[in-house]
Amino acid sequence: MHWSMNTLPLPPYVELGVHSLSGLLWTLLLLFLWHCYRIGSDLPIPGHAHAGKLKSGCRRSMMSRRGSCAGTKCSARSKLSRSDQITPFISMETEEDEEQGHGYLTPVLSHALFPAQASAEAKKLYAALQEYAKRYSWVGMGRIHKGLREQIRLNDHSTIQKPHLFFLPDVPSVPFFPRDAHRHDIEVLEANYYAILAEFKAVYQRGVESKQGWTCLGPKGQAVFSLYSAGVCVAGNCRSCPCTYRTLLSLRTFISSNSLGSAGFWLLGPGATLGSSYGPTNTRLRCHLGLQTPPSCELVVGGEPQCWSEGHCLLVDDSFLHTVSHKGPSDVGPRVILSVDLWHPNVAAAERQALDFMFSPDC
Repeated sequence: MHWSMNTLPLPPYVELGVHSLSGLLWTLLLLFLWHCYRIGSDLPIPGHAHAGKLKSGCRRSMMSRRGSCAGTKCSARSKLSRSDQITPFISMETEEDEEQGHGYLTPVLSHALFPAQASAEAKKLYAALQEYAKRYSWVGMGRIHKGLREQIRLNDHSTIQKPHLFFLPDVPSVPFFPRDAHRHDIEVLEANYYAILAEFKAVYQRGVESKQGWTCLGPKGQAVFSLYSAGVCVAGNCRSCPCTYRTLLSLRTFISSNSLGSAGFWLLGPGATLGSSYGPTNTRLRCHLGLQTPPSCELVVGGEPQCWSEGHCLLVDDSFLHTVSHKGPSDVGPRVILSVDLWHPNVAAAERQALDFMFSPDC
């Protein structure tokens, strides 16, 4: 026997609840359909300007077309060029940059040529960037592209910060960074301080000679025992320092895949001073783990002096003008640090991947 709701003796309040629920469901359905309609009507049509979506680069192109057709009506057969159909959603551009045509990817979208007066190194890097973008994407490459185009103006930078190889624009920089910038890596290095110090002493006691893996840089005890040199692992030296090598591999931001990154033990003898110099780029920070730090050793970066401390790390932006000195007596021994190149915390993951490709040790 078939039973229906009409045959059941339901109280009046139950019937009222059923009708209310049905009305609520119809209301929700109508709201959903209205929402879908609004979303569909807000989608931009290719080749048509949409308020709040297009940036001034498209506005400039539209104004130029309007100016070229001034006094006449454009032919109905005229079509939008391919570049006009692209909506350049490029972030981190200021209105001033856009109005002056200095946007990150404005030259790419307008097919402008790379500056003819650029150096051969800049042109080589730009070709590498184009190859990277061809294989992957231009997404996230705005600052790198802008930096390469502005390489010809590196000499115009302030004398306090002037990297000689590559400058990434719009990267906040200070001579010394706080520990929080790379807390994990700093804690890993400091936790392995005693093991790293023991391995340094072992290779130091064998003699500071080239046949032992050392590279002498000056007459007053300036030498380096490289574990990584320009992005290449020095296998023999790493075998002599297995704990230090494993520590480097456990770091999250160690630059180990391009020629901007190095790591090793750095010695500076008493009475030695390394003159004012600049690092190659502002995309990295140098982390100094103090191993032996006699008194009267000083590091001055961007006019700010600092001293090393044994078992503790300093984060340094060496793209600033910097000097190093050891003014202690001859009997105190050399100043020794483990220097490790880490990525600047404001360089995005996509930019790091592109820089690894551009500055590959194989290039």
